[in-house]
Amino acid sequence: MTVTDDLKSALRARARVARAKAHKTGGLAASQAAQLLLGFLTPFRGQVIAGYLPIDTEIDPRAVMIALARTGPVAVPVVEAKAQPLRFDLWTPDTVMVKGAFGTLTPERSMPVTPTVLIVPMLAFSRHGHRLGYGGGFYDRTLAQLRAQGPVFAVGLAYGAQEAPDLPVEGTDAPLDAIVTEREVLTF
Repeated sequence: MTVTDDLKSALRARARVARAKAHKTGGLAASQAAQLLLGFLTPFRGQVIAGYLPIDTEIDPRAVMIALARTGPVAVPVVEAKAQPLRFDLWTPDTVMVKGAFGTLTPERSMPVTPTVLIVPMLAFSRHGHRLGYGGGFYDRTLAQLRAQGPVFAVGLAYGAQEAPDLPVEGTDAPLDAIVTEREVLTF
């Protein structure tokens, strides 16, 4: 492990605790973040917007995804293989979901789409538009691949308590275009 890997591991451990604490008391905070996110995404309605199905104590974006699905296509990420970019399958509130290869839920019937907007989960974020994920690099690889094909807007969704004063950034870490919390919308 490198110094950066050690630092990121320590930050991940602290960030999990901070997010879990916020989540435990965060019913209202999560709802406020979702409302801000929905309003912020208004200009993007009609584009293919990828959300995510929450794991652990991530803020649940499904209410936002349901509202967005009324006006355009919504997708969810699918993990196809370790150390590979994510694939995105079309999703609606009625989509039948099954357990995927990596324990995440995936649509029973795959209908791949290419999103132009991604709602991104995280463990921590900085005011410079960087995020700390789980360490698998899925979103970093995905954003690099999608951005090589054309414009893609990535917005992180997090509790304000997940903010870190500074995060180590490597060349492969894909920056976000915005971050939405229950308190504010940060744009970069």
